[in-house]
Formats: sequence, structure tokens, C-alpha cells
Amino acid sequence: MDDETDWQHYRSFLAVLEEGSLSAAARSLGLAQPTLGRHVQLLEAALGTTLFTRSPTGLAATDAAKALRPFVESMRASAQAIDRHAHASRDTVAGTVRLGVSEVIGIEVMPAILASFRQACPGVVVELVLSDRNQDLLQRDADVAVRMVAPVQEALLARRIGAIELGLYAHPSYLERRGEPRQVSDLASYDLVGFDEALPYIRRMSAGMPPWHRDMFALRSNSNVVQLAAVRAGFGIGFCQVPLAIREPVLARVLPSVSLPLECWVVMHGDLRSQPACKALFDALVEGLLSYLA
Repeated sequence: MDDETDWQHYRSFLAVLEEGSLSAAARSLGLAQPTLGRHVQLLEAALGTTLFTRSPTGLAATDAAKALRPFVESMRASAQAIDRHAHASRDTVAGTVRLGVSEVIGIEVMPAILASFRQACPGVVVELVLSDRNQDLLQRDADVAVRMVAPVQEALLARRIGAIELGLYAHPSYLERRGEPRQVSDLASYDLVGFDEALPYIRRMSAGMPPWHRDMFALRSNSNVVQLAAVRAGFGIGFCQVPLAIREPVLARVLPSVSLPLECWVVMHGDLRSQPACKALFDALVEGLLSYLA
């Protein structure tokens, strides 16, 4: 293929993948449909393969297109990172910073921290990405991240915040209906809320604790926010971050002897330490999360 293939061609290809048709992809990029179609044709010619076939519902990606997708998504993430930092002054705390955090931290903890940060650094725009899977900072999926496992990449600048305690909680209305469990073995007769898929941080965290697996749960979800909402609504018993529950006395802790440590780290790519906006957000996250744990 031609080493000089235009990035715009890959960008158009990715838009068609995500939108499913040339017209929708063109609208998303602000391009004319014939222009976008020509980009895809030129890319197919450069790669020597067919990327899309027509189907009753639009354009269907070929196996070649599906195989290419993660590489082009990585290209897009890198292009976005270049754009963010090209527009960020090295002397002024301004620019755009992409922040990756877990769902619960992002929804329950980040708003207050970011509100204070906004007052201190009004020139910084924060792109908040919520996911309980680790963003790849080396691939620039995010500039700064809050992680629940210790980072292993040497290229990352990391600060350990501490261990967030997790405990079992239920709404008082649920405990009024069902009574309170007295020992761990009693949990088998209660409505439990938990995960559908044990992500790596869950497996690490739960090692050595009493059995807590998906076959026990009356409600399963990979979203920790959904789990927390179900506990708050009185569905049953589930885990909650203790500092969060202390703020919200409507939840009652059960079996206080059951306690899990959830590691918390603030990390960013080491190359970004010279970027004032990234460094300012990194420091604000450290301060805010230390206060949350206090």
C-alpha cells in the first residue's frame, strides 16, 4: 500500500464503520457524501482489498475492515491527543485534557473535584470518559486516569492515593422486610446484587474474601453504577464504597466484618508532566481523592 495514504481516508472509513452508511458518515464528519465515498474507494485501492459490501440495512463491514478497525481507532486516539496538546500552551494552564475514570468515581466523586478544578483552572476543558476497564494511556486513550489497580507500565507517572474500603450495604427498607444477616453464610438466602463478569480488578480485590460469585446474584450487571442504584432502591444487598456510603446515611452497612480494599491510583503518561493543564488536573485529582478517602 501507499505509505502516504491520507489520514482523512482512514477517518472516513471509521465513520462509515460507526454510522453504517455513507450518508450518515458524511453528516457526522461534515463532508459531502461523494467526497466520503471517494475516500473509502481510495483507501480500498491503497490497501488492495474490499472494506464494505452493500446489505439491506446499509453497508456491511468485511472481515478485512473489522481487522483494520482497532488500528484505525488507535490512529484516531493519537490524532486527537496530538490536537489537544498542540493547542495547549506550555506556559498557560489551558487546553483540553482527556480524563478516564471508573463509573462510580466518575459519577459520584468527580463532579465535586472537577467543579473546584474548574474554578482554579477555567482555561482547561476536561473530556470525562467513564469505564471500569483501564484506558491505555500509552495509546493515549486518555491523558490522565484514575485506576483501581496499580499501573505496570514504566512510562506512566503514578501516585497511589490509598485503598478505598468496600463494604456490604442495603437500604433500610430492604432490611425491614427481610431482616439483617448475622453471618456471611446467611447471604445465600438474601437478594444479592453483583457483577455479571469478574473483571481483573474484581478478581484481585476479592481474593481471600468469602465466596462472592455471579451464581449468587439476583441482579447481575457489569455496571457498578447500576449495582449501586439497585442497592439504593432497596433491591437487595451489594457492595458500596464506604466513604460514599458515609456521605449517604440512607444506606445501612451489614456484616461490617466483610471489608475489601479497592486500590486507587492517579496516573498519566510521563511525557505529559510538562503540560501545565495535565499536571494541574493530575494534582487536583490527587488532592480531591485524598480528601475523599480521609
